Formats: sequence, C-alpha cells, structure tokens
Amino acid sequence: MRIVMKFGGTSVANGEKIRHVATLLKGFHDKGDELIAVTSALGGITDGLLSTAKDVSKNGKVSQVKEFIADITKKHYDAIHAAIDNEDIISETIEVIDLRLDELEKALIGTCYLGELTPRSIDYISSYGERLAAPIVSGSIRSLGIGSKWFTGGEAGIITDDNYGNARPLEKSYDLIKERLSPILNCSIVTVVTGFIAENEAGIITTLGRSGSDFSASIIGAAVQADEIWLWKEVHGIMTSDPKIVPEAKPLAQISYIEAMELSYFGAKVLHPRTIEPAIKHRIPVRVKNTFEPSFEGTLIVADQVPSQDVVKAVTLIKNVALINICGSGMMGTIGTAARVFTSLANAGVNIIMISQGSSEANMSLVIIEEQLETAVNAVRSEFNRNVVGDVVYDRDICAVAVVGAGMDGTPGVSGRVFGTLGKEKINVIMISQGSSQHNISFVVSSKDAINAVRALHREFGT
Repeated sequence: MRIVMKFGGTSVANGEKIRHVATLLKGFHDKGDELIAVTSALGGITDGLLSTAKDVSKNGKVSQVKEFIADITKKHYDAIHAAIDNEDIISETIEVIDLRLDELEKALIGTCYLGELTPRSIDYISSYGERLAAPIVSGSIRSLGIGSKWFTGGEAGIITDDNYGNARPLEKSYDLIKERLSPILNCSIVTVVTGFIAENEAGIITTLGRSGSDFSASIIGAAVQADEIWLWKEVHGIMTSDPKIVPEAKPLAQISYIEAMELSYFGAKVLHPRTIEPAIKHRIPVRVKNTFEPSFEGTLIVADQVPSQDVVKAVTLIKNVALINICGSGMMGTIGTAARVFTSLANAGVNIIMISQGSSEANMSLVIIEEQLETAVNAVRSEFNRNVVGDVVYDRDICAVAVVGAGMDGTPGVSGRVFGTLGKEKINVIMISQGSSQHNISFVVSSKDAINAVRALHREFGT
C-alpha cells in the first residue's frame, strides 16, 4: 500500500516516542508499503514558541530568549540521543538542529528589539517546532537501517495564499507535491515531511492553523494518490462521544466523510476541521489509529455513507461558545438585514458556528467562539441603528450540543427522540439549528445542563 502517515505531538512527544514511531514505520516499510510520514513538533514546543515570542515582543528581554533556547536545545538533544543510536547520524542531526536553533534565536532577539509580533513573524517562529522535529524523526528511521529524507511542507510542494496563521493551499500544490515526492516513494525510502507549515508563492513560511498537521497529511495523500491516509493519535479512533464526559463512549469502526466533517466542526478534536477536504475531493480513505496500540484497526473514514442500524453515530459538545440574539421589529421584511449582519461579522474576523432565524424575521440567533463575543457585539451594534435592530443581547453561559449521523437523513422521529429525551431530563433548549442535509441536529443549552444532555442522548441512541 501507499500510505501517508501523520504523527501528532503526543506520538512524537520525546525521543523514546520518536524511536517507537521509527520502529513502527520500519515494520510497514519491511512489509513493502510505500510511506510518507508527516510529523508534528515535540510535545509542548509550539506552545512554548508562541508564548515566548509574545512575551519578549512586550518585555524585550533578551535573557528570556537565551533561557528558552537553552531549554529547547536540551529537549531536542535529549530526544536525539534517545531516538538515534548511531553516532554518525547523531552528529549529523545535531548539526542540523544547531543551525535551526541559531536561526530561531536570531528571530526571537529581533522580536525583542522590534517590540512587535506580526502574523508573518508568528508563522515563521511557530514553524520551528516541526522543523526541529523532522530531522530527528528522519534520523531515527535511518538509524534503523532504512533510507530517509526530510522536507519542510514548502519544500514538499505545499504552496498557499498569504493568509498567515490559517493559510489555504493553492491548487498547484497537488502537482508540485506529486512531482517532488512520488519519485522518492519509488526509491524505497521513508520520506518525512513537516506538518502544519507551508510557504507562499514568494517562498515565505505560512502555517495551516493549529492542528494543521492533519491537513498537511491529507493534502500530501491526495497529491501522491495514496491508498489511505493514516492519522496516528493517542486514541483508538473517532469516538461516539468525549470519553471524559461519557465513560461508556466507544470508537467507531467506520464513518462517512460527511459524518466526520460534521463531527470535526462540532467539537470532536480528533480531526482538524479541514483535514478531510482534500481526501473527499480525491476519494481517499482516512484512518484514525492509536500510535501506542497499532494493532487496533481504528476508525476508517470513507466516501460512501455506510448503512447502519445506528441512526445517530455520535453526540458532541462544544464549550467556550457564546450566543448572540439580534432582534427588532425593523428587521421584519427589511431586505439585506442578514447580509449586513454576516458581512459586519466577517469584516471583524468573527466565525459563526450556528445560525437560527424564525420566519417572523424579527429575531436572529448566532453562536460564536466566546473569545470573539465583544468584537461581534460591537460589530453588529456599529452596523445598525435602533430603527432596524432594537437590541443585541448575548449569553456566555451556554454550550452547543450536536447529534450527528448519516442515518438521520429521512428517518422520521429523530428530532422527536432528541428533544423528548431532553424534556424528560428537564433540560431547556435555548436555540435549535438543523441543515437540510439532516446529518446534524445542533442546539444550545445552559452550561449547567450540557453534560447531562450529552449523556442522556448517548444513552437514548445507544451510540
């Protein structure tokens, strides 16, 4: 098989785990599989890079930069010696790491003196987590007697727009990746690519957003026409709910692309929301597996909706959200009100998670990320006068719950069971949203009722 395997931060958290990953890759290589490994940064490194950059841009302390560099140098040296047992390869890897750390130190000191941190510089600094990890992963593979070569995402061919922090790949990326990586696949070596990072057409580093390593793997998998894309995590697969909330939650053996998309957008943290877009386009199966229990089959995500006796596949919970109610009699019959609301929020950089509007048009409800609440409220209030929108009120003390399953489509009574169950539990529903696809029923409840709601629905549908 031709497989693109992505290893997350937990899988490559330290040298011992990197060695485990290298051994895992060797096993598949020895069976004849063609492999590309996409790696995240070592555990905690990206967070450390970002927090240090923000701190020193404000306080200008070069001494803090020196301390940070010393700390991550030790972490990566320790990882090298634990992951690699060949002295020549250790020396080669340390040489590469030293060059990268020197570049990083200069960038952080520059941030101290400039006293500012632009989106472009944040992408550049945060990219070092993966750029320090990839040489170690590749070196560990080589120390096991297998050829390996590593690339940054940009070197591999992932070219994006200039939206620093959340860049989108350009269509030309797929041809570039195929051109650069396919010949190496045929040379029987394990290619290692940095996840999360890419570059724009000017060669400047961009990033695909937090958790974007999954997205990197999906882009590469689509480009090289992989048989499957494997996302190695610390869990058995995509679960029917969050096990921390529902202890009896279990992994799903197989789900469809559309179900996985719904789950990723509605709180299932196993997948990056955009991960499977390239896989959907190129109809490549995606498998979520557990790095530390590789024999477990995990969850297979496929194009076709699989008939199942389970009408509902999963129940998810989204915390840290807020509800905005926009109301006013002047909204009734006024053409373009919704367009003005959405445009004002878009211009303010606010992402809308859920929307609900009654047929009277006198009230519109929106769910957004809580940290964007003040920005959103100010944007809407600035857009309208009191003659159109009477008031903009909000509620922070809420959570959103989503009930997901392709089997809901065309099945009578699902909504009745959902809201009947909530009624029996005496849980008040504040807002409801359902798309015409019928794959997802989403609603808002008070934070105090959220966990009870998820558990009750999980029991009701036997997921």
